[in-house]
Amino acid sequence: MAKFIKAMDDLPLILKIILALPMLDIVWSVYRIVRSVNNNSIFGIVLGVIILIIGIPFLWLIDIITLILMNKVLWVD
Repeated sequence: MAKFIKAMDDLPLILKIILALPMLDIVWSVYRIVRSVNNNSIFGIVLGVIILIIGIPFLWLIDIITLILMNKVLWVD
């Protein structure tokens, strides 16, 4: 799991933004779940699964903005 997290964190910014586009944003939802599992955060795991199932429509836009400003996606960890 740590390899997946490091690989996602080390991606070039343009590729991170492409993966944040609608329909591809599922990658970041899986990243959030894996990151929470790695940190043993039950709240993060439950929230990540809910986000994955519901697929909050505006989350992709928040991801793109935070990637541009901070070079990472927001999460509860």
